[in-house]
Amino acid sequence: MERKMVKISVELRSGTARFRVGVQVSSIKKALSVVGGRYPHGEHRAVFPMNPEGFLVSEPSAPIGVVGPEQAYPDAA
Repeated sequence: MERKMVKISVELRSGTARFRVGVQVSSIKKALSVVGGRYPHGEHRAVFPMNPEGFLVSEPSAPIGVVGPEQAYPDAA
């Protein structure tokens, strides 16, 4: 049975620091939960609009979790 996976960007803020990470999981709600668990002291939100071409993951054995940083913000929020 193939699991459906999505890949979304989640923005994190902690004080003046702000960055995005890519998260690959079964739902947007799960993505926010994973990021909240890894970064419990910061604020996090899903980034919209989402890239429709990269949203659905076609690899059936794709790993679940944070896949890495996506974009750095040199300026403070």
